[in-house]
Amino acid sequence: MNLTLHLTENCNLNCKYCIRNKRPSDMSEDILIKACDLAFSNSQKMAGLCFFGGEPLLRKDLIYKALDYCLERSKATGVVFKSKMTTNGTLLDEEFLKRAREVDMGIGLSFDGLAQDDCRCFPDGSGSRKILEEKAKLLLSYLPMSYAMLTLAPECVDKYFESVRYLHDLGFVRILTTPAYGKNVNWTDEDLAKLKTQYEKTMEWFEEIILSGQYLYISPFTPKIIECITGRNSAEHCHLGIKQMPVNVDGKLYPCTSFIGDEDYCLGDVFNGIDVKKQVELAKKSSTPKTCIGCDLVKRCTNSCGCANRMNTGDENTVSALQCSIERMTIEVSDKAGENIFTADPEIFKKTFAKGIK
Repeated sequence: MNLTLHLTENCNLNCKYCIRNKRPSDMSEDILIKACDLAFSNSQKMAGLCFFGGEPLLRKDLIYKALDYCLERSKATGVVFKSKMTTNGTLLDEEFLKRAREVDMGIGLSFDGLAQDDCRCFPDGSGSRKILEEKAKLLLSYLPMSYAMLTLAPECVDKYFESVRYLHDLGFVRILTTPAYGKNVNWTDEDLAKLKTQYEKTMEWFEEIILSGQYLYISPFTPKIIECITGRNSAEHCHLGIKQMPVNVDGKLYPCTSFIGDEDYCLGDVFNGIDVKKQVELAKKSSTPKTCIGCDLVKRCTNSCGCANRMNTGDENTVSALQCSIERMTIEVSDKAGENIFTADPEIFKKTFAKGIK
């Protein structure tokens, strides 16, 4: 079972687009251990934990305790244990990274590139880019396949391409990018037009990198190219409460992060286990919103992501016009890049997107 542990609601940054609950609350050791036990339950072949927050490195002690406990459980049961973490990176140090490397932890570093100081600031308003640049280099020296996770706010849209290239120059070969969504963000038609231009510039550069024989993974574009080849959409089904289940600081279980605190969607807790009946009923819900049925791109986009839909419209079964527009431009730009790479060099295309070719 895969669980996302919200170790703390506290954070040492004050990002402009953040929608987290800012109440000062941490997970207890008791809840942590019960969550670890749940991850190893139900005769699973693998137990997975994702350390999340707030900023999870504010509670390194809980991370160490979870790793120690789960590694012992893995030895005793034969169940494979995997871990990952999403962090703003400001508290990364060599001691932690040595431990992370020992357990092959997957780390996603939230880093907005050249737009870092525009949105991801400390509470006193000072920027975090300078420290993140050094922390990113340190991270990659220990775990070179770590992800850079760039969130793009509309006021920073003109910095998108240069930010992606900047992150690549730092050494990241896996870069996840996503527009900022939620109540603190307002995209205009002008912003979206600029975004498409930035996407096009990014993919022209991406083509050059790939055709030179280098490895580079940029989401959402690389997945869109692979999905076009296979006809399979990794986001076709939402998997609410099935694929990855968040554990709140109080031990309650929810189907996805944006549902935390909504008791109608609480699926149990780490002490009493999962409400299987409620989980099954939730999973039965249609994964394709009615407004998307019949669309030519219905199997190419993230319309079924209940978390994104809820964040944008308040309803997991309703897609926002904003999300629809961004998905359409993403697919268009990705398809063009894929076609250009294939036309220029079919062998490099096959090598790059091999997992998408049967």
